[in-house]
Amino acid sequence: MLMARQGRHGATRRQPKGAALERWLDRWLDKIVTVAVVTALVVGLSAVLAHWLL
Repeated sequence: MLMARQGRHGATRRQPKGAALERWLDRWLDKIVTVAVVTALVVGLSAVLAHWLL
């Protein structure tokens, strides 16, 4: 039974080229969004600090 499950898992892991490209694009979009959010937070906090200090 375990061997059959492994065989099925191996078969389902093989994806068409479109799905692999979509996964790669999804990873990159996730990184870009994360960088954009962190940048926005840093800029916002810097503006608040500058407003308080100046």
